[in-house]
Amino acid sequence: MSVRISRQQWDGLLSELDHARRQRHLLTYRALLERLQLPTPAMQTLTAALEHLAVIDAKADQPLRSSLVISQGASRLPRTGFFECVEKLGRFSGPSDGVAAASWHASEVVRVFEYSYPEQCAS
Repeated sequence: MSVRISRQQWDGLLSELDHARRQRHLLTYRALLERLQLPTPAMQTLTAALEHLAVIDAKADQPLRSSLVISQGASRLPRTGFFECVEKLGRFSGPSDGVAAASWHASEVVRVFEYSYPEQCAS
């Protein structure tokens, strides 16, 4: 599926993630959808944008900023698709709902919080 977001929405996504990183807190998918007002299908658009950002971060050998986005559910982890994406990127291997996933995610979040990202250009 090919989805597109505007430059303004992409910059908004980066800004929201940067703010969350500096405040050392996580964002839910729902909160991001509400703040960014993405076009329909909004969740697929957000997912594609977060996966694109994960590819950018992985290529730059940086912690994955998309790890700051989590589900509202009890797990407080990203959705299954996030773990499928990071597995393709060679960052994680294993089930997306187990202790290993929770542990990897927690350590990745800490890495994001502690990393200073360069100014981002549109990709």
